[in-house]
Amino acid sequence: MGASGELSDLQYIRDMLEELTLGDFQQDDGSQLTAKEVHSYLARVLYNRRSRVNPLWNELVVAGVEPGPNGQAFLGTVDLYGSNYEEDIIATGYGQYIAMPLLRREWRADMTKQEARTLLEKCMTVLFYRHCRQINRYTLSDVTADGVDISEPFELEVKWNYKQFVVPTAQQSLVQ
Repeated sequence: MGASGELSDLQYIRDMLEELTLGDFQQDDGSQLTAKEVHSYLARVLYNRRSRVNPLWNELVVAGVEPGPNGQAFLGTVDLYGSNYEEDIIATGYGQYIAMPLLRREWRADMTKQEARTLLEKCMTVLFYRHCRQINRYTLSDVTADGVDISEPFELEVKWNYKQFVVPTAQQSLVQ
């Protein structure tokens, strides 16, 4: 699960999921929640909180691979209103407005892991330059049937010495 939004609400959601998982483990019947079931559960919880006019201020992304020999990949999102959907590409927050057009244009179902990483780095670079409260340090996650692999934090290369950044247009005529 990935999330954006209020950290304390995310911690509350994490605690709820841990309790749910613990209860499932204590039943000792061998069943485990799938990504699709977690997504559905979170949609109901967030809708319930919204209906009580006490929303959890998060946008959640749930990813996983369904159990079984065919192992269908799952990717879904839930917002603070409980609205939810499943899709091949998902972004949250500001990325819904800036990164989604890039993802829709360049994403393919047969992308290699390196092509996907390059596309994500391109999206994150655009978001970094467009968002005034952003840092250029990220981690990437790869969800497969073998488990979840979370990368070490890395920094995007950024360039701030463009002429327009160093001497804005309004000041260029004064400098010359």
